[in-house]
Formats: sequence, structure tokens, C-alpha cells
Amino acid sequence: MDIKAIRADFPLLEQEVNGFPLVYLDSAATAQKPNRVIEAVNSYYRMDNANVHRGVHTIGTRATEQYENARDRVKQFIHAEHREEIIFTRGTTTAINLVASSYGSQHIQRDDEIVITQMEHHSNLIPWQQLSKRTGATLKYIPLESDGTISLAEVEKIVTHKTKIVAITQVSNVLGTINPIKEIAEIVHRHDAVLLVDGAQGVPHLQVDVQDLNCDFYAFSGHKMCAPTGIGVLYGKKALLEQMEPVEFGGEMIDFVDLYDSTWKDLPWKFEGGTPIIAGAIGLAAAIDYLTEIGLDQIALHERELVDYAIEQLKLIDGIDIYGPEHRAGLITFNIADVHPHDTATVLDAEGIAVRAGHHCAQPLMKWLGVTATARASFYLYNTKQDVDRFVAGLQKTKEFFTNVF
Repeated sequence: MDIKAIRADFPLLEQEVNGFPLVYLDSAATAQKPNRVIEAVNSYYRMDNANVHRGVHTIGTRATEQYENARDRVKQFIHAEHREEIIFTRGTTTAINLVASSYGSQHIQRDDEIVITQMEHHSNLIPWQQLSKRTGATLKYIPLESDGTISLAEVEKIVTHKTKIVAITQVSNVLGTINPIKEIAEIVHRHDAVLLVDGAQGVPHLQVDVQDLNCDFYAFSGHKMCAPTGIGVLYGKKALLEQMEPVEFGGEMIDFVDLYDSTWKDLPWKFEGGTPIIAGAIGLAAAIDYLTEIGLDQIALHERELVDYAIEQLKLIDGIDIYGPEHRAGLITFNIADVHPHDTATVLDAEGIAVRAGHHCAQPLMKWLGVTATARASFYLYNTKQDVDRFVAGLQKTKEFFTNVF
């Protein structure tokens, strides 16, 4: 990977923050956008801004072609079998809620079981929590090992003949844990349950093949993989999606409307009510092309090298707690002893270094870790070892500052 050339593709990285060159280490929250994505969205609004599917005029036809071509790009990117299995949503949260509201309402009953883990982002916890309350189903948690991983033996214990759906993140946004999705799918299907995967932190960094994983649903957001905000994807196996009812009703998703009844379009459009996120989908296609040309394997290798280098440097500083397993995705969640993570993030920001601090939308996991909040540095294809050096130097300055103050 030519990191210098890649960094040149991202205009935001050229700026200074508080008088220092920006070091952006918050890609797990949202990734920066390359020129190609910015230009694709800009071109749509300048030249092809029209609604899709409804018009026969030239501009509308061009917009429709770009929107539906984006669906084909997503299909290829995650190796879905059918283009109808790709539903555009506002993001991971909307995609998971769609499954909980539609599939969950149709298939989950009192005394059924819904299984998740303690490492889930709130987006993959609260929808199932609320579904269990509505239906009387039992919400169960796969316990975590001491290093923040899960064991397949525990999955075998927790998933039973009463389990109807298992929802699990592919990659933890806090611990960096990479879960064994393919093996979990085998256990889940053995019990005739379905598996939903939260891929928000997975698909930007890993080669994803939904057919090989054999998950039933896979949800992800565009903005974490260099695409615009407000666009996401729900992949679902065609047979399951065909059984499911829409959860949003209105224009675009209908086939025929009478005064007292209506029918729906076929997949995928029955789940895409209203004017869709056209520019977002076009931007997502551009982001997919960009990442594919660089290579997801190369991106993963680069991130791994940065994380290993960063952890090696952090271990030289006394009083830093690092959370998560040794083998992890491209992020490090940590705390400095006796320093609140918000203070850590504030001092780093004064040095032009952007990290995340808080509970990371994972409060049950914070409780399991025995903390109220943590700081997190997350890496992506445009970060360098020089960024890591700046980050480590900033942490040393943070520690020294609070040691001297108190």
C-alpha cells in the first residue's frame, strides 16, 4: 500500500487542529471520505439529481441506473447470491431494527429465546431487549471470556431448541474482538434458529462473504467504510426477506393501492419506502470501488501492523490499561490510571490528535470491564506509524500533566 498516495486522497487529513497536523484516530466512529466519494456525490447533485424509479426522463433514468448499480456493487462486495437480498437503509441501526420489528414480530413468541452477547453495541442490544419485552421472549447473553472473546463451548450451552434468533457483532467496537461467525452460524442453524450479524466494524476492514459465513442477516453502515453518512445495508437471505412484512409504508414500496387495502412491490423495494438515499448509495458504490482497488486484505494487514506497533509502545508506559484480546481488529481501547478518559481525549485534542472517549454505546460492556468509560484509538487505511508516535507522545504528555497537577 502506498500510504502517502492514500493520504492524499483524503482532503480532511491535510488540515491542522489546534496548531498541529491532524492525527485522526476515530475511524471506528466514522471514517474519512476520499475525493472519489466526495466527487461521486457532488456529481450526482450537479448532473443527475432526480428521483429514482418513477420518471422516464433522461435524468431520472440516469439516477435510477446509478442507484441500482450501487446495489449490484454491494452484492458483489459482500458476495450475496441475489441482488434482491440487498436492502438500502439509513445505517446499521435501522437495518437491525428492521429485522427485529419485521422478522422478530412474525416469528418470536412468549418463551422463545433471543441470544446476544455483552459486547454488543446498543444498536444490536436495545432492539432485542425491546422485542423480548413486547413478546415475552427470554433474552439471553453469551458470557465473555476474561480477554473479551467468546468460546464456542459457551455458544453451545446458551443456544437451545428454544432459541429463535442469535444477534452478534462480527467485530467489537470496544474490544476489537473478531468473533468466529461461521462457526457460530453452524451452531445456530443446528438449532433451527437464525443468525444476524452486526457488521458495522467488520465490513470496512475484513473480506466479507455472507454466503461463506452463512449468516441469515448482515447489517452495516456506509460511513464507517469511507462512504457518506445516512446510508447502510441490510443483507438478508432471499427466502427470509420474502416472508417478512415491511415496517415503513408509503410511496415507492407499493404495488397497488386501493381505498381499503394495498399490496407491496417485490424485493428489495418493498423495504425501501419513500424517496431512497440516492446520493448515499452512489457514494457507497464509489467507496466500495475505492476500497476494493486498494484491497481489503492489504488494509487489514496495514491495520494489524499499526495496532501491534501501538500496543508495543503503550506497554512501555506505566499505568495504561489496555482492554481486549491479543488478536484484534484495528483499534485499542484503554485508560490511563487515575485519569478520566474525557480528560485524556481533551489533552490529546490540544495536540491535534482525535480519539474517542466515553462508553462507546456499550454500557453493559463497560460494566463488565468494571469502568464507566474508556478512551479508544481506532486506525484505518490512511493512518501511519508517525500517527502512532504522535499518539504515544500525547499519552505520555497526558500522564505527566495529570501527575504533576495532582
